[in-house]
Amino acid sequence: MLSFEPVCLTRREEYLERWAKCPVKTSDYSFGNIFGWAEEYGLEWGFSATHVWLRQTRPRVVHWAPVGPWHAPAWSACPVLAGGAELTRIPEGLAELWTAAMPGRVEAREVREHFDYVYSVPELVELRGNRFHKKKNLLNQFVKTYRHDFSDLTPDCVEVTLDMQRQWYTWRDSENPGTLEAENRAIARVLQSWDRLGDRLFGGVLRVDGEVAAYTVAEALSDEMLVIHFEKGHPEFKGVYQAVNQMFLARYGKGFALVNREQDLGDEGLRKAKMSYNPVLFLKKFSVTVRPRT
Repeated sequence: MLSFEPVCLTRREEYLERWAKCPVKTSDYSFGNIFGWAEEYGLEWGFSATHVWLRQTRPRVVHWAPVGPWHAPAWSACPVLAGGAELTRIPEGLAELWTAAMPGRVEAREVREHFDYVYSVPELVELRGNRFHKKKNLLNQFVKTYRHDFSDLTPDCVEVTLDMQRQWYTWRDSENPGTLEAENRAIARVLQSWDRLGDRLFGGVLRVDGEVAAYTVAEALSDEMLVIHFEKGHPEFKGVYQAVNQMFLARYGKGFALVNREQDLGDEGLRKAKMSYNPVLFLKKFSVTVRPRT
């Protein structure tokens, strides 16, 4: 039996060794994501000889996908799944493997709100053509209107970034108080640990007249893809989101072909905003029920 314990920094390197062996890397399983949201979901992990098994304990116990090589195990004999299991955020490729390996035992349901949105880095940096005409106009308006500068998110500017995040949360809290409160806590957890996460995560800060107007927190998912975990901007400055998105990728996107901007979680406004940047693909995820082995 696996022994589960809360996700923490002390076993990060062990986790990353298994994570490196995953053939498809979705945003959910990046270390920045599971660490940031660990308290909100009550995330726990259990280490087997070859994989890390994740589960959330809030609002109820549900397993996530095992992190490690997908093709090596004999899934039909897997002791973790032998008694049956309910799992969420299962990447498409793993859901297909399980369906083939455990015929009659696996029920997989596509969950649109968990799909990762993936974009072309060059397209979001250059913003060429009619598809990006509105984005390019807003970026140009920001650049011409405001005295601004863009710099790295370093430990010495964490506090002012946290101050800006607290203000952003206050401005937006009435829209979806439960969800935004949880996100606010996750962001604070990551930023307050920046000195210990800075070798894995990276970010940028956009200032207007010396004050923080927007920031971005990101992480490399693979050699070709990075993921944007958090991106917030001051609503007073028109075009601030287009500016921080483009400036961040222009600086940090070099060497990456793709950028993952995570899920929309079923929020129609967020879905519309993410679609407006013209994703080039989706990383699909499934809810999976595995029936007990007989």
